Amino acid sequence: MKKKLAIRILLFSILMIFNFEIVNSCSMYKITINGKSIVGTNFDAYYLTPTIWFENATNAKTYGAGFSGGRQDGINGIAPQSGMNSEGLTFSRLASPTPEKGIATSKNKKQITNPTLYLKDILHYCKNVDEVKEYISKYDFSYFLQDVFIYIDKSGKYLVVEPYTMSIGNDAKYVLSNFCPSVTTDKYTNNLERYHNGVEFLKNKIDTTLAFATALIDTMHICRNKVGDGTLLSSIWDLNQGMITMYFYHDFKHPVQFNLKDELYKGDHILDITKLFPPNAEFEKLTSYKIPQNSKAIMSFFTFCFGLFAFSVFYFFISYLRKKKTNTFSNQKLLLATFCAAMIYYLIVLATNMYIFYFPSPYKDYTFSHLNIAAYIPFLTILILIPLIITNWKLLKEKTWNLFSKLLFTVNNIVFLVLVMLFKYWGLYNIFN
Repeated sequence: MKKKLAIRILLFSILMIFNFEIVNSCSMYKITINGKSIVGTNFDAYYLTPTIWFENATNAKTYGAGFSGGRQDGINGIAPQSGMNSEGLTFSRLASPTPEKGIATSKNKKQITNPTLYLKDILHYCKNVDEVKEYISKYDFSYFLQDVFIYIDKSGKYLVVEPYTMSIGNDAKYVLSNFCPSVTTDKYTNNLERYHNGVEFLKNKIDTTLAFATALIDTMHICRNKVGDGTLLSSIWDLNQGMITMYFYHDFKHPVQFNLKDELYKGDHILDITKLFPPNAEFEKLTSYKIPQNSKAIMSFFTFCFGLFAFSVFYFFISYLRKKKTNTFSNQKLLLATFCAAMIYYLIVLATNMYIFYFPSPYKDYTFSHLNIAAYIPFLTILILIPLIITNWKLLKEKTWNLFSKLLFTVNNIVFLVLVMLFKYWGLYNIFN
């Protein structure tokens, strides 16, 4: 038990070191005409528990609000992705790579220790973007190094909050996706088709009807080919009427609407969005697609593999150094030890980068990184398995290795074969699709 616990603690520690940011690709727009403001948002994520909830004002100086999201933030509840309060102030959160420039932090400002509560409190305490700017200015908001936020009030005025700066605008139409507007370059927007679709849609026409707002948010939504994943929630927020229209998982034929005032009258409550809509075949496909992040069995198997490979690296490398001149197949020990080390690295990559399972293979990172190279490890696994299995077969017939070494060598090969089957299931070999 102590050994298993130690392995789990070691794995967790290494996962934290390799804790790459999982970026959700979202998009939004806002339109203001004749004093009416409409905001549309696409929440692109892999969470299986999309939720909408409503929280009333706690006193006369605060405001009731509705929020939507899908990521569980521990004891803090669901992290809000979008929301609107009773004054018509709304916000949307979009993941964004941080530009390569110094981020000014201030220890003299308030530190954000509970991001979920912080984001909800902004809607509870502010009624327009000017108050939001004043509120946020008191905090070291560089805490959100991988996010850009936009706040819009019913006048149409908006505030863009980047990790290091804030800016206010009042354009009649505005589109935003996963980049920081203050440093907009082709590097950040070339691959953002959803953003360009929205900009193009609004070039020669603008309207605030629900039909127009729905067509626009549909144009900007994502449905990828590999698993049919992409936009989890699409929502339209009518800031003047306090109406929320939601669409679930690419289905724009079955809207569900909420009147914020009526929902707050019911008291604080939370709703499972999946139960508000008709059965969705594409979402059912997503829920049945098992990866380490949503399957305890696979993550437990990864933990076992990590322990096995870590021990094998140590055992076979030491054995190779001690007996490389006298032991048959000693080079195979070095090969196995080296490959086990490579597999430890790749298991960490898979456990900390959810996008790999959903994006086309071989996976390409937003900008070229070690993940682009790691994408070919599944192919390397097959190539290395061939000499390892041949050696394994010969070892079982000979007595040059002790029983434990043979058994450990065999177990490693069996585990490699299981991993190859998982790699195939995840489509990591489908480079021509």
